Amino acid sequence: MFIDEAKITAKAGDGGNGCMSFRREKCIPKGGPDGGDGGKGGDVYFFADTNLDTLTDFTGKHNWKAQSGKAGQGSNMSGANGEDLIIRVPPGTLIYDEELELPLKDMNKPGEKVIICQGGRGGRGNKSFATSTSQAPRTTTPGQEGQFRKLRLELKLIADVGLVGMPNAGKSTLISRCSDAHPKIADYPFTTLEPVLGIAKLSDDRRFVLADIPGLIEGAHKGVGLGFEFLRHIERTRIIVHILDIMPPDGSDPAANYKKIRKELEKYSKELAGKEEVIVANKIDLDPEGKIAQKLKKKLKKEIYPISAVAGTGIKNLTELLWKKVREIKSTETAAE
Repeated sequence: MFIDEAKITAKAGDGGNGCMSFRREKCIPKGGPDGGDGGKGGDVYFFADTNLDTLTDFTGKHNWKAQSGKAGQGSNMSGANGEDLIIRVPPGTLIYDEELELPLKDMNKPGEKVIICQGGRGGRGNKSFATSTSQAPRTTTPGQEGQFRKLRLELKLIADVGLVGMPNAGKSTLISRCSDAHPKIADYPFTTLEPVLGIAKLSDDRRFVLADIPGLIEGAHKGVGLGFEFLRHIERTRIIVHILDIMPPDGSDPAANYKKIRKELEKYSKELAGKEEVIVANKIDLDPEGKIAQKLKKKLKKEIYPISAVAGTGIKNLTELLWKKVREIKSTETAAE
């Protein structure tokens, strides 16, 4: 689970002021009051938008304000209401009042819409103060101020794609190639000590979220190595990308390594083991003739996607494939709701 955070201010629109006006028409020398009421200020809503997956849209904009209502006018004309402001956030966003440290709403349902700041009520024009004993009032009221809040947004995001594999399989290098993430990369086991997320950006504003999960070893479901806590991160992803080092430094068999990891996934959760899987053969730059990759494909009897995370070979084809699969799964999830 990826936690993203942003701090913003939200201000609902102020109500418009009431108008003081009297009728001035030919042949009606003593026209009565006709000042209209001010319009209501716009509300601030939050909307859980399934097209969003991070809070990065808030990095360049911290102050959000709805439109204020217009002042009333003569001839009993009320001011126009201010337009509501809809702030779109990814599903899973928690909204807190920063000053009160109070949780306001968990936007955990796609398509959910909730009001966070209420717009100010419009002021009353002098027409509304007219009575039988006060037929020419000069009283009006100003519009009320819209509600203001300092908010903290916290996103608990489920990654679309989880990268798994043995330590040093090349997960960190791959996620650095596919996204703006900069995980630690070195030639010793357990380079990644906690999940690292990156946004893979394709053409036409298409993107999906990848999680670099710490390397798994035999016994991980029992807490061996970096433990089963990281298996929980994989459990919340939509697709598992299993990265295999075709030439492991320890001389082990890539096919055997794949089966070890699969066994750990199955022991931890049958549901996890049943997730959509893409098998990637990494470091094909060390196998220019493709003999090792072909041999691996025959052993596993599964589709293998060859790449070189270091050289960038096959990365574009892989990300396009993952985008297509993520889109299909999201469509299925939406249809099931």
